Amino acid sequence: MIKFDVFNRFSGEVQFTAEIEASDTALSSVKLGLAVRWAVKNGADLSRANLSGAGFSGAGFSGANLYHAKLYDANLSGAGFSGANLSEANLYHAKLYDANLSGANLSGANLSGADLSGANLSGANLSEANLSGANLSGAYLSGAYLSGAYLSGANGVNDYLKCIQIDQYPITYTSDALQIGCERHAISDWADFDDHRIAKMDGKDALKFWRKYKDWIFQTIEMCPAKPTGYVKQEAET
Repeated sequence: MIKFDVFNRFSGEVQFTAEIEASDTALSSVKLGLAVRWAVKNGADLSRANLSGAGFSGAGFSGANLYHAKLYDANLSGAGFSGANLSEANLYHAKLYDANLSGANLSGANLSGADLSGANLSGANLSEANLSGANLSGAYLSGAYLSGAYLSGANGVNDYLKCIQIDQYPITYTSDALQIGCERHAISDWADFDDHRIAKMDGKDALKFWRKYKDWIFQTIEMCPAKPTGYVKQEAET
């Protein structure tokens, strides 16, 4: 049994000290993973903790508070985060394939480059989350809330998210929103944009692209629509 310190990602101070069963020579990622398990078991505060690179695949963190935690490049594959609070968490390049994130709060989380293939995101709150470059192949998004989510370059087509690449702009769309490059708007708004509005996005290149592909993009959306997630707004939400 050894003691292992976990630090606050912002202040750098020790947030809690875990008692774990590991050798002094064990990898830091292994020790950190065990420390997180200890924290969940003992009710230690994980919010704002620096957990980058931690390895705790398959572990259970249902209901855990990981608000603003740093989980950069962490291995969370197959882990259970049902109902957990991961809002504003940094999950950049995290391995979340086959993870259970049903009902989790991921609002404002940085999931860019994360591997979410096969993840269960049913009922998850992904509002304002950064999903750029994330792998969502086979992810289950029934009931998920995607309002304001940044989807540029997200890949892995599933029922709820469709991806296309044409020339210089990645295109991603849900049942009601369309993102082309860094511009995300309601599909109905895109249909109403005039040349001046399009040119303001990225100059002449954007206008040339839009004139050439606008009809094709809308035909694609019509022929291969994304399925609505079925998200139901809760009475307590504003």
